[in-house]
Amino acid sequence: MRLFSAGRPVRLRSGAAVAVAAGLLTAGLAAPAFADDDSPQTDQLWINEPYQRTLPLGTDGGQPQSRTLGVGIYHDNENFTVTDGRLTVDVSGLAGVAEVTWPDNCAPSGTSAVCDIPVVPAIGGDYEDQVFLTVRAADGAEAGAHGRITYEATATGGPDGTLTAPHESFDTTLTVGAGPDLAIDPVADIEDGRPGDERTIPFKVTNNGNRSANGFTVKLSASYGLTDLTRYDACTYTTADGNDYAPSNHAVCTFDRVLAPGDSFELPEPLTVRLAPHALNERLDIDVQPGDGAEDIDSENNYAILQIGAENTADFSVTGDVISGAAGQTATAELTFKNNGPAWFGNLGSGDPAAEVRLIVPEGTTVTGVPSGCSPHTLGGGYYPNRTGAPRYDCALPYWVLEDTRRTFAFSVRIDTVVPGATGAVSIHPAFGEFGEHPFDFDPDLTNNTAALAVD
Repeated sequence: MRLFSAGRPVRLRSGAAVAVAAGLLTAGLAAPAFADDDSPQTDQLWINEPYQRTLPLGTDGGQPQSRTLGVGIYHDNENFTVTDGRLTVDVSGLAGVAEVTWPDNCAPSGTSAVCDIPVVPAIGGDYEDQVFLTVRAADGAEAGAHGRITYEATATGGPDGTLTAPHESFDTTLTVGAGPDLAIDPVADIEDGRPGDERTIPFKVTNNGNRSANGFTVKLSASYGLTDLTRYDACTYTTADGNDYAPSNHAVCTFDRVLAPGDSFELPEPLTVRLAPHALNERLDIDVQPGDGAEDIDSENNYAILQIGAENTADFSVTGDVISGAAGQTATAELTFKNNGPAWFGNLGSGDPAAEVRLIVPEGTTVTGVPSGCSPHTLGGGYYPNRTGAPRYDCALPYWVLEDTRRTFAFSVRIDTVVPGATGAVSIHPAFGEFGEHPFDFDPDLTNNTAALAVD
């Protein structure tokens, strides 16, 4: 079973397709635009840097707390091997604002350093930051002071032998702050769940800031396959109906407790969820915010996404149709997608369509009426200029389908020429192409993922 991605967020630049989460917030690593198969000799180097961070002053006049900034480089085209990465970090803009401690793989000189990255990963692999800077507010810095770190990078490889990241395009703003910093302790994903299981979710919040939090709010968002959230007196519970977004369960909990710097909080009793019979790839989103109008000085650690996978299946199927008529007549062809369950499925990390129903138009016919959600294409999947008359159509489902979802796409098809035995192909695919021979690894029966549109 494969869980959806909810990895490290990345600031991707031009040439990268940002994955947009629908319904629930995403923390997924967006996928870049790799080089097309027809033009594999392109590549680009990028820098992944934090957009901004807040550095807390010391508590009660004490030493300021340190923070770690993870930075790294990557490239687009996995067809190339890229090595000898050199990340130049310039901290001259932090004078009087912050102090930096360099890691072992960086060679400092004055207010900058060159950091060695022997192997530069392609973004299609498992990206991890390679350079970790330790930063803290400078002695004498006051709340509100801010400065900037800038980055440049080069590497060996690519079509021309050398790759260079876009010049003057990457930076991190550091701001000195005073206030609470509520941080959720890391929670491990669950990959071995089964429908019907009740699982306990460790939950702990610590104030890492330099001011007290005078009360705080905890928000929980549980995907459709997670039920029976623990009931707490401090919480209000609601259910989303699933009209615009996938159905889900929510809780908003308000606690009056004061969390002084260094204090931690755990729920009155353990947080539990139950995996429903239709559970598959689930997620629990947890958000915490200080109360009393206070602003958290580091929002990066206020949010956690827990992936919960259930050993379950969702049987996708498609049925075609038979149309008949004389030359010049128009008939309606109904193509039907169905999820036969028992599980639902949702692309909760990316918001991509759960699947696409594809029609290859039969010989001797022309599509004259196209249902909503269906896009015209050339046979190879390229751009087609007109909505009608295309040789291929891809029809997108929402980013989720329930365990009993049924969706019919009705096309108007004109019979131009009587071609004995004319047949069009109907099939189901992931939203962005076929991923190997088994495009849906949760689907136990691929024989019903194809059908035909016959012309009688």
